[in-house]
Amino acid sequence: MTADAPTILATSASFRPGRYGLLDMRPGPIHYFAAELANAGPRPKICVLNQAIGDPEARIGATYAAFAGTGFEASHLALFPMPNVKDIRAHLLAQDVIWVSGGSVANLCAVWRVHGLDEILREAWQAGVVLGGVSAGSICWHVGGSTDSYGYELRGFTDGLGWLPYSNGVHYDAEEQRRPKMHELIGNGTLPDGYATDDGAGLVYRGTELAEVVADAEGPLGYELRRTADGKVTETPLPTRVLPDNHKK
Repeated sequence: MTADAPTILATSASFRPGRYGLLDMRPGPIHYFAAELANAGPRPKICVLNQAIGDPEARIGATYAAFAGTGFEASHLALFPMPNVKDIRAHLLAQDVIWVSGGSVANLCAVWRVHGLDEILREAWQAGVVLGGVSAGSICWHVGGSTDSYGYELRGFTDGLGWLPYSNGVHYDAEEQRRPKMHELIGNGTLPDGYATDDGAGLVYRGTELAEVVADAEGPLGYELRRTADGKVTETPLPTRVLPDNHKK
């Protein structure tokens, strides 16, 4: 099955942590919601892309472990050191959900373009495969956002895929540089108006229009960011629906 319209789920939400460290994870409400958006049924096919962190084997293995014992049929696409899938286009178009992990959004978009993945992902989006992701996997679909791709001090990133004609701020409540940097970048015209998400929140786009804001717990919100004529930025909290967390592994 496919989504009812081209759908992107751009988030600051991801896996639920387990008890034994960073590589002990389980799917979060956001993954089940992505499958719901895709009308995927009881066995959703999800392909995880980890190019933003260089396709580390440990992370790929942890991802399979996270989905083991759930209804998901998990796969991954690696591009380092070479593609692990012979026909990338066919594999991605066969998915219900493509989930993009966080890391360096600048490196992510550059590597995708080298491999022509930007064109394939756009085709998948238009075909009804739900494109989702967290952090870098959220910013990438937009014009850009604030990023630590270039170092610890956040900078503006303006070379996203741009299918969503907005800026995107991630980790809005969790990292002290994020909110002021987005205000600065929008206020001075480096980035266009856009949207931001607290950790745990996600933006649902139908086509290129924001349709809904969701969160994996009470508290996280989405925000609309708009530049005023005098170069200031207005920040408006958006209604945010809390997703059920009723899938226990």
